[in-house]
Amino acid sequence: MFYAILAYHMEDAIKALTPQEDAALMADLLKINTRLREEGTLGPSARLGATQDAFTLRGPGDGVVIDGPFAETKEQLLGLYVVDCATRDKAIAIARDLRRVNSTAVYEIRPILLFKPGAPLAGK
Repeated sequence: MFYAILAYHMEDAIKALTPQEDAALMADLLKINTRLREEGTLGPSARLGATQDAFTLRGPGDGVVIDGPFAETKEQLLGLYVVDCATRDKAIAIARDLRRVNSTAVYEIRPILLFKPGAPLAGK
């Protein structure tokens, strides 16, 4: 079964990291990514851009595009992982590995009911 592991964090805390601290955190997370990829467990993963650059589509019909995410929460969604695990416990174990590296983050684990891989994205 596929699971989404959604990474929430206080965005200001991440912005406050020095470039060296951020690079060290990303290097530690990359070690987990590499291990999961080698195990054949890791699907797409992404670090999201700043919430100040987000926009929201809501409303009836074509909807209205509004600047900002407008989430009334302390933590913001800053990244995600898609993992293929035989059990819920395996998905939880992966989230625990991520939390050991980024202990102030909150990880929400959610089963994916429909997964349709798209075409590979070309990097900029």
